Order: sequence, then C-alpha cells, then structure tokens
Amino acid sequence: MGILVLVFIFVSLAQHGDAHGPDSCIHGGGLCRVGTCASGEYLAQYCFEPVILCCKNLSPATTES
Repeated sequence: MGILVLVFIFVSLAQHGDAHGPDSCIHGGGLCRVGTCASGEYLAQYCFEPVILCCKNLSPATTES
C-alpha cells in the first residue's frame, strides 16, 4: 500500500506543467528548498510544485571594480 502512495505522489508531481526541475533553478542562480524560502530569499519558481521551491536571493551579489 505504501508503494502505491509513493507512485501516486511521484506521478502527481511529474504532471505539473509549472515544474521546471532543479537544474533550471541552479542555472538560474537559485536553490531548491523544501517548505519555505530562507530569510533574504524569494520564490522565483518551483523545482517540483507544490513541495520544493526554487528560491533566489533578494539582492544579487554584485562586484564593482
């Protein structure tokens, strides 16, 4: 019974059209997090909707020379 529940959850997550995947989050300069974004971060997109968020820093680090 537990295996069926896991399969159902996996299929449900895989069918979401808004999920971009962890690779696109990392390439976009963000980190995938479970739950909520950390302090100083905002929700940019979903890695796997609705559980895993793609969070980015509010103020990107800039280097001035």
